[in-house]
Amino acid sequence: MRRIGTACLLVALGTAAAGERWTYLDLVKRLTDLEALAVLPVAGEKCQQWSSYDRASVYDEKTGKYVRWDANGDGGGIIRREGDKEVFAEMEGPGVIWRVWSARAEKGHVRIFLDGAAEPAVDLPFHGYFSGKEAPFQGKALCHVLAMGWNCYVPIPFQKSCKIIADKGWGQYYQFVYTTYPKDTVLPTFKRELAAEETAALAKANEFLDTKCGDDPAGKREGEATESKALTVEPGKSARIELAGPRAITALRAKLDLPEPPGDIAVLRELCLRITWDDEPKPAVWSPLGDFFGSAPGYKEYRSLPLGMADKAMYSLWYMPFAKKALIELTNDGKEARTVSLDITHAPLTKPIEALGRFHAKWHRDAFLPEEPERKAIDWTMLKTQGRGRFLGVMLHVWNPRGGWWGEGDEKFHVDGEKFPSTIGTGSEDYFGYAWCCPQKFVNAYHNQPHNDGGNRGHVCVNRWHIADNVPFQNSFDAFIEKYYPNNKPTLYALVAYWYLAPGQADAYDEVPVADRTGYYTPPAPTGIKGALEGEALKVVEKTGGQARRQDLDHFGAGWSDNAHLWWTGAKPGDKLTLAFPVAADGQYKLTAQLTKARDYGIVQLSLDGAKLGEPMDLYNPEVVPTGVLDLGTHDLKKGEHKLTIELTGANDKAVKAYMAGLDYLKLDPAK
Repeated sequence: MRRIGTACLLVALGTAAAGERWTYLDLVKRLTDLEALAVLPVAGEKCQQWSSYDRASVYDEKTGKYVRWDANGDGGGIIRREGDKEVFAEMEGPGVIWRVWSARAEKGHVRIFLDGAAEPAVDLPFHGYFSGKEAPFQGKALCHVLAMGWNCYVPIPFQKSCKIIADKGWGQYYQFVYTTYPKDTVLPTFKRELAAEETAALAKANEFLDTKCGDDPAGKREGEATESKALTVEPGKSARIELAGPRAITALRAKLDLPEPPGDIAVLRELCLRITWDDEPKPAVWSPLGDFFGSAPGYKEYRSLPLGMADKAMYSLWYMPFAKKALIELTNDGKEARTVSLDITHAPLTKPIEALGRFHAKWHRDAFLPEEPERKAIDWTMLKTQGRGRFLGVMLHVWNPRGGWWGEGDEKFHVDGEKFPSTIGTGSEDYFGYAWCCPQKFVNAYHNQPHNDGGNRGHVCVNRWHIADNVPFQNSFDAFIEKYYPNNKPTLYALVAYWYLAPGQADAYDEVPVADRTGYYTPPAPTGIKGALEGEALKVVEKTGGQARRQDLDHFGAGWSDNAHLWWTGAKPGDKLTLAFPVAADGQYKLTAQLTKARDYGIVQLSLDGAKLGEPMDLYNPEVVPTGVLDLGTHDLKKGEHKLTIELTGANDKAVKAYMAGLDYLKLDPAK
C-alpha cells in the first residue's frame, strides 16, 4: 500500500516517489484496492507478460513490417533451453508476479528463482500453482480452474530478479503477468512460508473476492453520501445528476424494470450512460447502460469485483475522482420512456487530486483499426489512447451466429510507442482466464463469461479486469486482440474499455448512433439445402469408438449445407458409427449425400440398413473441402426409421493418421 504524505506529493508532481517500501501485506491489499488504481503511474512502473506465444511473430525493424503476425503455435513458446530445462521468463526487479495462467498444467515442475538464489523460492508441479492444495496458493477465488482455464492470483514479489524454468511434462500454454517498479522501490522476496498475518491477509482477500463481490472493498468511507434519484427519461431526451467536488464516486448502482429476454437487449442498448468530469468538453464515460456494467447483450446475472449484475440491479465500484464537478447523464434513444433508479455514492478524496487520474469507459465497434496491411487482417483494436494513465480491462460482446470458435487470437499491448508489444498472449479465451473455447458460464472477481448462448454460437460475453495487474502508461496505450473471423462471416465484436487518464487529457472515442448499437445482431439467412437431413442433426444409434459432434465449418469456406457437419473423431480402423434417419412413406428413393475431405480424414465404407453402398471412399484431401454430391443409388424404403453406418477402413498413405470423418447431409428424393 502506498504511503500518504511526501510520497503522494511527489507522485502529484509527476516524479517517482523515492524509495517506496512495500510489505507483503501491502501487496495483498492491492488484490482488492480499487481506489489505488486512480493514482497516476510514476516513471519506471510497467506491467508486462511472459507467455508461450509463437515466437515466429516478430517486428522487423529494418523493414518496419510485422512478420507472421498471425502465427498461432502458442502452446510451447519459450525463451530458450538450458539442457533439458525450458526457460519461461526472466525479469529484472523490483517487481511482482500478479497472475499465472495455463490451459493445461501438468506434473512437470515449474521453478521460480528469485534475487539470484541458487534454490528456487517455488518448486512445484505446474498444476500445484492452481490446485488449491499447495500453500500459499490457496483459496478458490485466487487459485482455481474455471471453464478449463487455470488461474493463480497470489502475489510473488522479488527485489532484484526472477527466473522461471520448467521440466519436461509441464503441460501446454502459460502466461506470467508481472509489474516492475522504480529501481529504488523496496519489495520483499517471496517465500512460500508466509508469516501468520500474511496468511490471514491472503485468506481474508480470498474470502472477500469469493463471497462479497458487490460490496465496496473499502467499506464505509468517512464522509460518504449517497444520492438516490429515479430518473424518468423520455424518448430522445436525457436526464442528469450533478455532484460538486472535489470528491470521488465510489459506487454507482442502477435499477429499472426490463422486458423479459430478449426484449431487455434493445432497452439496455438504447439507454446510455454519459459522465463528464469537471469542465471537460466531452464525456470521459459513454456506453450503452447495460454494457457499462460488464455484460451484454441484455441483463445477465454475475458478480465481479468492480462490476456486476445482481438482484435485478447493476453495480459499478470503480473509483471515480473529480475536482470541481461530476455530471452524470442518462440518454434514451428508444421509443418508450424509461425510469432508471440511480444510487450514486460519493466520498471525500483521501489523496491529493493532482495525483489522481480521471476514469474513462467507452463503448465501440471497430474503432481505430490498424492501417498496416500485415496487421489489418488480424488485429482488432480494443483501446487506443494518448496520455498518462492505467488500463483496467474490457468487456467484450461477440455476435457469432454461425458458430465455431469466435476468437483464437492473442491480446497485444503496446505501451508508450512500443513496436513489439510488451504483452502478447496465447489466445482470446486465455486472456479472459479460461481455455479451449469452453462455452461454460463462469464467474470470478477478475474474469467472467456471464453469457454464452451455447457452443459459442450466437451471443457470447466475456470480461477481464486488471486490478493488481493494471497496465500503467506514460504517453500512450494501444491494446489489440486478434480476430480471425471477418465481419462478413458474420462475427462481430462490440467492446467497453476501462482506463484512467490524467486530468485534461481527452480520449478520441465518440458516441455511437443507436442504429449501430442495435439491430446488427440479426441471424443470417439459412444456408441449408432444401430437404436435406443435416448430418449434425441425425440421431447417433451406435458407435464403437470416438466422439461424434457438430462442427461449424464457416472458417473453411463455403459449400456445406448449414455451414456444419457431423464430425467423427478419435476412432480407429474397424470402428463404426451408425446414424438413424426417418422415411416419411413407403416408396422408391434416390439417396444422395455429401461428406467432408481433409488431410487427416480416413477411408470409409457407407452402408444402408447393413448393406454396403458401393466401394469405400477415400476422404483424404490436402485442404478441408466438401466432397460434392455423392450418388448412393436408388432404394426401396419402408416408412419408418432406417440406419446409415459409416465404417472406418483405413487411410490414404498421404493422410495424417487421425482417421476422422465428417457427414454434411443425407437427402432422399422420390425416384421418378
